[in-house]
This record gives sequence, structure tokens and C-alpha cells, in this order.
Amino acid sequence: MKEKLSSQMKRKAETKEPLKQEYDGDFGTVISTGSTLLDLAISGGRIHGGGLPGGILVEAFGPSGSGKTILLSEIAGAVQRQGGEVIFSDPEARINEQFSRMFGLNLTEENYSIPNTVTEVFESARKWTPKNKNVINGIFTDSLAALSTELEMDEGDPFGSRRAKEFSEQLRRTCRVIKEKNYLMVCSNQVREVIGATQYQAKTKTTGGLAISFYSSLRLQFSNPKKITEEIKVAGKVVTRVVGIKVNVDVFKNSVWSPYRTAPLTINFQYGIDDVKENLQYIKDYTDNKTYTCNGVNVGNSMELAIRNIEHDNLENDLRENVISLWEEIEDKFKQQRKLKR
Repeated sequence: MKEKLSSQMKRKAETKEPLKQEYDGDFGTVISTGSTLLDLAISGGRIHGGGLPGGILVEAFGPSGSGKTILLSEIAGAVQRQGGEVIFSDPEARINEQFSRMFGLNLTEENYSIPNTVTEVFESARKWTPKNKNVINGIFTDSLAALSTELEMDEGDPFGSRRAKEFSEQLRRTCRVIKEKNYLMVCSNQVREVIGATQYQAKTKTTGGLAISFYSSLRLQFSNPKKITEEIKVAGKVVTRVVGIKVNVDVFKNSVWSPYRTAPLTINFQYGIDDVKENLQYIKDYTDNKTYTCNGVNVGNSMELAIRNIEHDNLENDLRENVISLWEEIEDKFKQQRKLKR
């Protein structure tokens, strides 16, 4: 056995093959986040175009109002469009039919619930039996921060000790099921300030203790949300409205590929993730083009005109492939071919 291993190591050293790593997730099929750049940041080095594999737990965390619910809804809609089923737990009771329809997400009495406790969410996930097991089926919770425990509801749990234990117990049991049945589980979580933290302690924390960060294969951190405003003239007066946000998403932990990649998200409140806008900007930023282009052709000198032309000519997929090719070209320059250490 030692001789065989030594021989394999020698061949790899001679041919300078990259080292193989063990990653989480089944990449037979992937689900898009709705953002090409985020898909690539998550797993672009493993599969063309990147995306979310089945068999993993994903935590999207960040401050309130940073777009986490929209990301979950985009992913859930993508699961259904690819033939999968979803169950959506909404302990904050914020999602309605009009909102979900924006993402092509069909929520019914059968797949939508408003649970109160940690146990309710994870037990329902383990007991769930979707009809088609040959596709990725999705489990979504928005958000973990709103979940309680029976003890907390009946007697109170001021320090949250029971809640942390229940998260740990339930996640340990549920993550095995997620992997075995190739489910994709995506949960949002809030970042909260730690009251009375000293200079040696963390100033913020997420709900659920350390269990969420430990069991998650992928952790996406939302940060620096900035308002997007739009001005129009009405009866000679300029009226300004906030129409969306621009936010950075950091791949804070990644067991499906490499961590610490970052992707920008432009979120329009009446549309969702604006992938076309980010893709146009990416090509302009990383090429010598002075205008917005697709397939090497000018599609507009302004962003608004470029978006209209892309959508009018149904060039969204072409634009996405342009971005993927450019991203892979850049990524290829960072690849290192190293010999095995001996």
C-alpha cells in the first residue's frame, strides 16, 4: 500500500497535477443563486458557471434589510423551476404571495409554514418526503433568529442556553439527512450586537451559538448595504425614492470550493437580484471596453440603455456566458501548479 501511494505521489509530482481536495456537496446538478458572480464565487472552480450543489447547509447572515430574504426566495424559485420541491419556514411571517411570485416561487399551504421553535423547523425537514428524489429539493428558513424553544416560550430562557443546545442537537441529526437525500437547505440569520462586550470580545454574533457555523458547508456574509435611489420629475418637482440596495456578499466559509471570494449584489425591491446589471458592469470593469458590451458588441453607452437592449434581444444567457468566460480567464492566471511536499 505504501509503495502504491509513493508511486502515485511521484507521478503527480512529475506531471505537476494539482492536489485533489475533498469537498462537500453533490455537483451532479446545481442551483443558481440568481447572481452569476455569486454562483462563481461559491463554486466556479468546480463546475462551469458555479452554483449551489445539493447535500449542503447554507447560512446567509448579516444585518436586517441587507437582502437575505430576497436571496432565499431567488434560490427557492430556482429549485422549483428545475423540477424540485421546496418547504419554506417563515417564523417572521413576512413573505406573502405577491412577494414570492416575483421570484417564480409558488408557496401554498402544503409547502409554507410559520413555525415557532427550532425543533419544529428541523423535525419537519427530516420527515419531509418530496415526490421526485432525482432532483435537488430545497428547505428554506427565514430566519433562524426568530426561532424560539418550548422552554423559552413557557418559562423564559434569558441567556438562550437551551436554544443553542437545541440548534446543536437538531443540526447534528438533520445534516445527515440533508447529505443522504441530497437536499439543499438554506437559512438566513441575523447579526446582532453583543451588549456589554469588552475590547477582547466579539462585538457581534449570530443566533444559534456555534452550531450553525460548524455544520454549515457554506456561510455567506452580507455587509455594507447601500441604498439605491431613483429620481423622477412630477409636475415640475423632483421626487426621490429608494428603489433597492447594493450589498457585498462574502463567501465567509466554503467547504464546496475555495473561501473568501466576494460578489456584489444589486437588489431591486420590485424585481429581485439584478444579474444583468452586475454582469454588464463586470465586463466593463475587467476589459478595455469604454461602453457596455455583449459578445464584443456595444449594447449601450448608459447602463439603462444597455439593460433594455440585452432584455429586448434576449441576450441574458449570452451575457452570462461572457461573464463566466472572462471570470475563468482571470481565475486561470491565479492557478498554482505545485509539487507534492515530501
